[in-house]
Amino acid sequence: MTAAFHVLTTGYADERVAGTVTLLVDGEKVVIVDPGMVADRRLILDPLAHHELNPEDVTDVIFSHHHPDHTLNAALFPEARFHDHMAIYQNDIWEDRAADGYQVSPSITLMTTPGHTVEDVSTLVMADEGLVVLTHLWWTAEGPADDPFAPDREQLRAAREKVLALGPALIVPGHGAPFVPSESTPV
Repeated sequence: MTAAFHVLTTGYADERVAGTVTLLVDGEKVVIVDPGMVADRRLILDPLAHHELNPEDVTDVIFSHHHPDHTLNAALFPEARFHDHMAIYQNDIWEDRAADGYQVSPSITLMTTPGHTVEDVSTLVMADEGLVVLTHLWWTAEGPADDPFAPDREQLRAAREKVLALGPALIVPGHGAPFVPSESTPV
C-alpha cells in the first residue's frame, strides 16, 4: 500500500519566504505537512480543493519544526491532529509521544532528524514514486549546502546521512521543489 503525494505549493527563501506545503493521502488519512507562510492562503486551499478535499477533511498536520514559515496556517485545518517532535495535539488534548518511528498511517512514518533545529522531524512516505522524504535538512536542491541557522553542523550532517542512507527516490525540501538525491546532494 502506498500514499498519494502532492505538493500543494512550492516554497522559496530569498527576499520573501514561503514553506513548501505538501498533501499526503493514505486511505482514511489526509495529511498536510508544514502549512506555513505563503503569499496567500489560497495557495494552500485552492490546490487542496483541486484534489476534492476541504480543510475539514484533513485528519493530521505534521510540523517539521516550529518556525512560523512552517506552521503559520495550521488553523486552516480545524479537525486535524497536529504532530511535532514530541507530541500529538488536538483541541485541548496533549499526548506526549516520541516522534521517531511513529506511524501516522501505514505508509507515513515520522523520523527525528535534528539539523535545521534540534527538534526537526522528517516525514517518510511510501508513495508510487518510492520513498519520499519531506524534510528541512535541505532548503532546496540548490542549497545552501550549509544551513545558516543550524545550531550544530555535525548534527545536520549526521541527519542528512541518515536520510540519504534510506535511499529516497525524492526529497521534498523545506523551501523548494522535490528533487532526486544524487552524489552531489550536500551532506
